Amino acid sequence: MNYFWAICFFILSHFAYSQQKLQGQVIDFDSTVPIAFAKITHENKTITADWEGRFTIVITNEKKPILFSYKGYYTNNYYLTKDATFLLIKMISDNTQKDIEIYSENLVNGLVKTMIEKKNQNNPEKALESFEYKNYERVLVSAHPNQISSKIDTIVKKNIFGTKKIKLDSSNYKFKKLAEKQHLYQAEKVNFIQHNKKGNKETVVAARMAGFKQPLYEYLGLKLVSYSIYETPFEIIEIPVLNPISNFGRRMYTFKLIDTLKIQNRSVYRVYFQPKNLKSSSLRGLIYIDAETFGVAKAFYRIYGTVNINATYTFNYMKEYGLWFPEKRKFEVIKGNNNEDLKILGGTIKFNSTSKLRAQNDASDQAYLLIESKPFDIKINQPTTIIQPKIKIDVPKSSLKVEDKYWNTFSKDTLDKRKIYTYIALDSLSDAEKIEKKLLFGKKVINGYVPVSILDIDLRSILKYNNYEGFRVGFGAVTNTKLSERYKLAFYGAYGFKDDGFKYGVTPSYQLDKPTNTWLNASYSDDLSEIGQIQFATQNRRFRIYDPRPINVSTFYENKTFSAFVESKFIPKTNTYFSITRSEIRPLFEYNFISNDEIYTNYKISTALFAIQWNPFSGYMQTPTGRLEIEKRFPKFSLQITKSIPGMFDNNFDFTKFDFKIEHEIPFLSGQKTAFVFQTGISNGEIPLTHLYSIAPNNLDRNTLLKRVTLAGKNSFETMYYNEFFSSNYFMLQARHTFNKIKLGYKINPEISVVTRTAFGTLKNPEQHDKFVFKTLEKGFLESGAEVNKIFKGFGLNFFIRYGPNALPKFEDNLSLKISYHLDLGI
Repeated sequence: MNYFWAICFFILSHFAYSQQKLQGQVIDFDSTVPIAFAKITHENKTITADWEGRFTIVITNEKKPILFSYKGYYTNNYYLTKDATFLLIKMISDNTQKDIEIYSENLVNGLVKTMIEKKNQNNPEKALESFEYKNYERVLVSAHPNQISSKIDTIVKKNIFGTKKIKLDSSNYKFKKLAEKQHLYQAEKVNFIQHNKKGNKETVVAARMAGFKQPLYEYLGLKLVSYSIYETPFEIIEIPVLNPISNFGRRMYTFKLIDTLKIQNRSVYRVYFQPKNLKSSSLRGLIYIDAETFGVAKAFYRIYGTVNINATYTFNYMKEYGLWFPEKRKFEVIKGNNNEDLKILGGTIKFNSTSKLRAQNDASDQAYLLIESKPFDIKINQPTTIIQPKIKIDVPKSSLKVEDKYWNTFSKDTLDKRKIYTYIALDSLSDAEKIEKKLLFGKKVINGYVPVSILDIDLRSILKYNNYEGFRVGFGAVTNTKLSERYKLAFYGAYGFKDDGFKYGVTPSYQLDKPTNTWLNASYSDDLSEIGQIQFATQNRRFRIYDPRPINVSTFYENKTFSAFVESKFIPKTNTYFSITRSEIRPLFEYNFISNDEIYTNYKISTALFAIQWNPFSGYMQTPTGRLEIEKRFPKFSLQITKSIPGMFDNNFDFTKFDFKIEHEIPFLSGQKTAFVFQTGISNGEIPLTHLYSIAPNNLDRNTLLKRVTLAGKNSFETMYYNEFFSSNYFMLQARHTFNKIKLGYKINPEISVVTRTAFGTLKNPEQHDKFVFKTLEKGFLESGAEVNKIFKGFGLNFFIRYGPNALPKFEDNLSLKISYHLDLGI
């Protein structure tokens, strides 16, 4: 009898196993990106995975394989194991099938086409005359405590004698306890968003950051997400992605109609999208399209990569205006498939490399970044006046001093037990560790200064080297706001060991207007200047540990200069500069300038200079301390006019110079970048060699290539010899394309750029320049090459070749090999 029941139990258990339901997910083997709508076949029955690659299948015969297939992948035959509870199927792409593309069906293609055609009718910024609303935004770094093991691990190590040593590792346990008590980090702000036909404006109403008495302006100006689903380019956590709703969406993405459903009692189509070329983009998602208006009622965007980003946009239908208005935005960033240690927001959140072999996942890998944004107090088509529309973000002083009780208004949706303790804990930690002071110190160091009491020590002045002065040591500083917010005094002194000369300068300044960063300055200096320099007065002087070009310069002139100048950002989106200058010049090389049958070895030049840099596409933020460029966008335009003043301060020459420059960068979604620089100078009158144009040469006149190896410059002509060419009129064009980093090995990820440079120039009255031999650029100058930067520890190699009419007879003399170093602390 017992034998009979045993047989029955075996038959029933076998039948139950053969009929079991299993869940699983289909993903790409290399990228771990889910494969949407993969076909799954078992026992002649086929089902389809959902848009996230998830599926549920009924197993009828465990001995028969489950077949997984999708276009562009090898078919995966999976044999079930008895203890399987969840199937994670990794499919391998079939590289023998070139340029695999997935295409949309005609029905959904027409639907998406209509959605794109009508986007201006559904985009609130295009369809409405005006609107304004307040927006609450919270940035949170946290972790789910229930996903973190509280187990205390034991680590066994051996010492040099082979003796085992057991050590307890409680880091995961401590992290779990911390996550149960508080978030790792958080910041909040309320901003007032205005829109009318003239543009958009954001005014910060209130802001606070855990650990800071006043929020950082850089955080307030950070565009973490695109506010509008219709934006092009579309940004998620500052990552530009090609928006599937854009005019190019149907070219890049394939769409699939999943079903229809109701949102707010309105029929909507649920449409899935993914790249046509599966390896061309990491963006996938769902778009809910209103069946009547073809507006977006909801959207899910997913980015898979080094981090996984889940973005959710929800909308509220406004019947009166016939469109969907933003209701809430939510973004979550979690660990992805990263091959290297990855830090987000300056190391606030860190994900360890997935390639590292660990006994178990670190608890910190459970951390996530969350951004929530919710509009309220919405007003539509009411009179909206935007003050200073050229300023994108306004941060009034009052927004930085909001009382804590103000934030209780938002407790319904955002307040939790951990939130309050986070502010208390991080504020205390910040006070104890003096984090704000350390951050201020770091920001000044990045700009080339070290704050010491009332002085900011200028790191640029401490040590330099060139072929004329040899090693140059000095000291320079500028007073800071601890002494005065209205006045400042900059000064420096330096000594050159080779020329045995002392140089110095002093610049007192008075601030005329804080909001527009307007300063009135006076300056006197007795120093050396490089001949033929091209400098724009509005150009930022970025700090670098070393400045490569001057190291090889040997031709200078002594320059005693007095100057009075005003610099300001009064005109929106510009930097302006005006100066009156008198210079006494003595060339430190054999040279005579002949003017009106008179020979000058030393001379005086008095000039008026006006310079302006216009950044029309950049975004600016108005803060209590001045205007900041928060979105550096291109192109940028610079104009400078220099006019000598006859009869003023014993001026010897009459001339005029016009200098103009355009800088442009084109970033690509792939991460590559193309940059252009166009620069020209036009002059008229009597101009000595010291004030002509030499167009930044950076090559030494030596016999062999290896003897010419030195440091590469930035935008320098690497094959042009020093003092080889001078011009009174010129134009120069540079084009550079930078590819993505190439992973060659552990921490060896070079960045390769290909560069082409060309220049043409003319010289008026060459007979005026005596005892100094040089050439002119009527025939033009051409060079091209490759830069392999950041090969190891910031070091790289650059190689250029000179060709065209000014190529040299000996082939080797046209080649340049330089060492590059990219540890640039400029911002």
